[in-house]
Amino acid sequence: AVTDAATLPDPDALNRLEEALSWWRGPAYADFGDEAWARAERSRLAELRLHAVERRAEAQLALGRAAVAIPDLDAHVAEHPWREDAWRLLALALYRTGRQGDALAVLRRARTLLVDQLGADPGPTLRRLEADILDHAAHLDSGPHIDHPPSLAHAPHLTPVSDPSGPADRVWAEATAAYDRTVASGARARLESTVGLLRDLAVTGGDGLEAARRHRLAAITAARELGDPELTARVIGGYDVPAIWTRVDDPHQAADTVAAAEHTLAALPPDAQLTSRARLLATVALESRGTRSARGLQAARQAEDIARGLNDPALLAFALNGTFMQTFHRAGLAPQRDEIGAELVALSARHGMVTYEVLGHLVRLQSRSALADFTGADAHATAADRLADRHELPLVGVFTQWYRVLRLTATGSPHPAEVATAYQDAALRLDGAGMPGLERGLLPLALLCLRLRSGQPAQTDEHIDWGPYEPWARPLVLLAHDRPTEARAALSSLPDPPRDLLFEALWCLAARAALTVGDRGTMERALTELTPAAAELAGAGSGLLTLGPVAQYLDSLAVALRGPR
Repeated sequence: AVTDAATLPDPDALNRLEEALSWWRGPAYADFGDEAWARAERSRLAELRLHAVERRAEAQLALGRAAVAIPDLDAHVAEHPWREDAWRLLALALYRTGRQGDALAVLRRARTLLVDQLGADPGPTLRRLEADILDHAAHLDSGPHIDHPPSLAHAPHLTPVSDPSGPADRVWAEATAAYDRTVASGARARLESTVGLLRDLAVTGGDGLEAARRHRLAAITAARELGDPELTARVIGGYDVPAIWTRVDDPHQAADTVAAAEHTLAALPPDAQLTSRARLLATVALESRGTRSARGLQAARQAEDIARGLNDPALLAFALNGTFMQTFHRAGLAPQRDEIGAELVALSARHGMVTYEVLGHLVRLQSRSALADFTGADAHATAADRLADRHELPLVGVFTQWYRVLRLTATGSPHPAEVATAYQDAALRLDGAGMPGLERGLLPLALLCLRLRSGQPAQTDEHIDWGPYEPWARPLVLLAHDRPTEARAALSSLPDPPRDLLFEALWCLAARAALTVGDRGTMERALTELTPAAAELAGAGSGLLTLGPVAQYLDSLAVALRGPR
């Protein structure tokens, strides 16, 4: 019916399209789940329906029924915001009903969504329409319109840079213009190209990292709508951006990404490439970091086994990153993480994988710090900075600057005020770094550790934002206010710390408060959890802060627990 409508005059075409759309009852072949034979047809029919909605609106506009077209078009763009032709039709319908301001507002909304969600400026058709509306172009009022081909519109137009000022800008402008001319707007290759851009964007600095994180989920959503699990696997697994911090920046997005990866793993056909499976498994391991899910560790091991079997260096580096993120199921695993970091450095140096070589050095910086080997940690900090300078990786300096403050407090004897100032300077690097999972609450936590090590009570300013560390800071803050009963109550409901780089540090904070109020239950838990880390510095495995040797806390706990009950 849709095909027939393309050959009919507008009144008949409208009737035929209405008839076609009346037959639609929901997703095609919904009863057959992810059966391979149904996927392609489901995708084709879904696209056909969207095309029919837009062609119906085109016919309504041609027949002077702009007001009738607006409600359906408004709902259509809300559900499918990547379809530029739908935005064009809605803006034109609004303009023809005398709502020029609303038409321009719709085009601005389209631009915002495309830029924010996919990092793409609107294509030339929308840009031309905006200019024509501002100019009250005569051809907008009536008459035929260009019939644009059906478009998936799930990937961005790579808009050329205007007035390029140097050789690199000229190459970029010419290449992106050629890509936009030759690769159709609905081509699936655009999605994979987008992921490659997002991967590079993520290491350019805070703005780039935030943008890449936003657009990544949009790309995954767009891929899943096409009903092709192998394409979706490539889109999800292609974002192999090295990660060093064990708390995710956006827990909801991480959970959505894990769910998409798991669904895609289940939907992959038996003959799908092992590489695709391994990349999905590595994604699950990375994005489930800091949780208590055993699935993350299982996925990490599976990804690593596949990568070693395939002898694929890039895949192995990605899998090792996932393995690193899953080495926090108990305290005292700095030596294991150091081995992972050493393999990452050696592997990446052999195969020219700079970002993973940097990751390996940062992993070793953390591990050597946990083991009080600051000479070794210094070497890795220097190597990471050298690579970052050479390859324009500005976020690396956030971690190395914080490390140098940690080293100052762990190995020297500076005045606490000097270290506090150094921490405050380091915290300025976090502003705009695009890493909320690292930033929130970190400076107050570092200053709390510094105060406790110098024999001072916790900070008591009620406006301090402790972020995710508030439950472990609260008992010490209450003690600083001389409220031991409330501190004991806070300890009684204290959860276990997240299994991450600050696991030992948070247990030491709990132990400190428990020793002060005589909470034997918390002391026993802390002793059990901290014992495997007896040879480490509490918190230093983060590369950011420390509470001193874990052994000192274990000794104090053991003495207190041997006392009278």
